Amino acid sequence: MQTIKFFGTDGIRGTYGQHPMTEAFMTRLGYAVGTVLGHDADAINEQPIFMIGRDTRESGPRLQEALTRGLTATGAIVWDLGILPTPGVAFLTQDYQATAGVVISASHNPADQNGIKFFNSQGSKLSLEQELEIEAVLEGTDIEVFPEMDENKVFDRSDLHARYVRDLLSSQRGLKLDGKRILMDCSNGAAGRISPRVLQILGADVVPINVERYGKSINVRSGSERARSNPAELAALMKEHGADLAVAFDGDADRVIFLDELGRLIDGDHMLAILAECLHKEDMLLGDTLVTTVMANGALKQYAQSKGFKLKTTEVGDKYVTEALQKIQEEARTKTKLGLGGEQSGHIILLDQNHHTGDGLRTMLFVLRVMMESGEQRLASLADRIQKYPQMVASCDVAKKIPLDDLKALSERFKTLRENLPGLVEINSRYSGTEDKYRLMLEADTRHTADELAKIAWEICELVQAETGTPAGSKIEVLNVADGGLIAKA
Repeated sequence: MQTIKFFGTDGIRGTYGQHPMTEAFMTRLGYAVGTVLGHDADAINEQPIFMIGRDTRESGPRLQEALTRGLTATGAIVWDLGILPTPGVAFLTQDYQATAGVVISASHNPADQNGIKFFNSQGSKLSLEQELEIEAVLEGTDIEVFPEMDENKVFDRSDLHARYVRDLLSSQRGLKLDGKRILMDCSNGAAGRISPRVLQILGADVVPINVERYGKSINVRSGSERARSNPAELAALMKEHGADLAVAFDGDADRVIFLDELGRLIDGDHMLAILAECLHKEDMLLGDTLVTTVMANGALKQYAQSKGFKLKTTEVGDKYVTEALQKIQEEARTKTKLGLGGEQSGHIILLDQNHHTGDGLRTMLFVLRVMMESGEQRLASLADRIQKYPQMVASCDVAKKIPLDDLKALSERFKTLRENLPGLVEINSRYSGTEDKYRLMLEADTRHTADELAKIAWEICELVQAETGTPAGSKIEVLNVADGGLIAKA
């Protein structure tokens, strides 16, 4: 049975200049993608069209040019969308019925890394079968020297940004944000121009920060992950600018995080609860079901039960959430209701016939609409409805991904874990699907404090690093998911 080699849970990622994030690999990948997906052109003799967008990383233009060279070598036409959020590329791909969409971005990862992800003609992630077929062509391609990029097949289509903006605005007709001052952290990434413009059109007084497009500053002390790990920093900026709310995106703007009027973190669990309750009341929640992952806070399950809608959990990864929503959509046989799912990270999917991937800007508008239609028009009042359990999410670098079942010391430690944490509610132990990292989630009831959970998380991460041959002192982060903020080793 063929196994996947390059594709992870969200495309292919790596450090620029190191295999596979090199120009040579990208050209070969472009040729393989053009060969496989080019067969999906609708009509005989029609040339396949690939839409390509990217974030602001310094390596983006070089990797895009290399990829384009491989695509045009197969006869494909390329529409260059320029710097555009990932969900914008996905939407435009299905809206214009292109053969496929391509995004060159490593999302929330550091600036020296980059990645690539693909969307099919419907704006959804590729299937495993398609990824395997692409890898088979990639491995079997003997071409050593590709022709130069055929510039006659490449078209600047940055004019399509306006179509994406119109779609965003049409999702919330009648929304007015007059009188609201909103601090917006664009992570020096793909949202830097479009997202402030959208809120300004709706009447908000926008204070945009971290809107550089120079490539080296993307996600540097900015963006949604920074807001989660250090909410006090963004809260201080809110106070300095006299803002009512803060919104933060990641590098490619498929994630969004809020800070409410009190400067408190509002993450994906909060947003899912707020939106699910609203859609349930309006009889617009697809299958009357909210979909999230096993990493979701346990309070979300209780909230769903108390409000009368169902909760379904999947493996970690937005592609699994989307697949679950699409299955519910098929079973429901309706095109009018909205599928809702997502993750704590703020990657929220609002699924309908034209939108099949997470969109930070679209999610922002839905949340703001619910807030403005509520009695107090305060996000804090909505967020207070869900009281999260103490929960830690830890991550650490690993030198190699030895199967976790083979780490005997880890298995033994898990056997004794409840001796230290009798109130343990949930544990999730896994490797990242896109990085050389180990991830751990610990959740407990109110018998335990955040510091108690953090101490155990640090211990387990250090144990995993030791068993995987990772140098002592390698990066470990322990995030207080419930309240936001990193917790240092005690």
